[in-house]
Amino acid sequence: MSDAPSESKEGSNTTQGSGFSERSGEVMNKLNETLSKIDWTQMGKYGKAAGIVAIVILAQVLIKIVIDTINFFPILPGLLELLGVVVLCQWCWQNLTTSEKRNAVVEKVQNLRQEYLG
Repeated sequence: MSDAPSESKEGSNTTQGSGFSERSGEVMNKLNETLSKIDWTQMGKYGKAAGIVAIVILAQVLIKIVIDTINFFPILPGLLELLGVVVLCQWCWQNLTTSEKRNAVVEKVQNLRQEYLG
C-alpha cells in the first residue's frame, strides 16, 4: 500500500513539470503576440531611452548571476586572481623592461589622451 502513493506522487511531479513548461510556453506566445502588435516606428527618444535602460539592467543582472556563480566555487576566484597577476606580470615584462619600451608606452598613453580628451 505504501508503494502506490509514491508512484502517484512521482507521476504528478512529471505532470507538474510538463505543466510548467506548457504554461511558460503559453506565456511566451502571449508575450510575442503582444510585442508583435506594437508599432515600433512610433517609439520616440523616450521609448528608446527606456529600452536602453531595460537592456542595461538586464545585462547587469546577468553579469551578477555569472559572478555569483563563479564565487560559488571555492577555488575558482583564487585561480582567476592568479590569472590576473600572471597576465599583468607578462604585460609588464613585455612592455616595461627597457627604457625604449617604457617610452613607447608613455607615448601611446599620451597619444590616446590627446585623441580622446583633445
